[in-house]
Amino acid sequence: MFISNAYAAAEVAAEGSALSGTLIQLALILLIFYFLLIRPQQKRNKAHEEMVEALKVGDRVMTGGGIYGTVRKVNGTELLLEIAPDVNITIERMAISNVITADKKPEKTVKKSKKTK
Repeated sequence: MFISNAYAAAEVAAEGSALSGTLIQLALILLIFYFLLIRPQQKRNKAHEEMVEALKVGDRVMTGGGIYGTVRKVNGTELLLEIAPDVNITIERMAISNVITADKKPEKTVKKSKKTK
């Protein structure tokens, strides 16, 4: 019923290796989370900040709420946005979700031809 010294020492060594294996697995999980979740989000945030900082008068934009408008005045962190003729609103710069460029043209609609019999 007595535990020999060699048997007790073997159990202590096994516990130490199990702990190091667990720590390695935890480190791998954290590394995977960083590359799959945290890093892409940081890149998106940086790109959005650069887009917002590059806003200038005359840009056509869309807000986070889906309102389209044209930037009429840039004042620090605020923008004066014209959403209709003579209808202006003041919004926070960070509320802009997308800049609509002049390069984007609406897609051509396909006209249905009338067939005569």
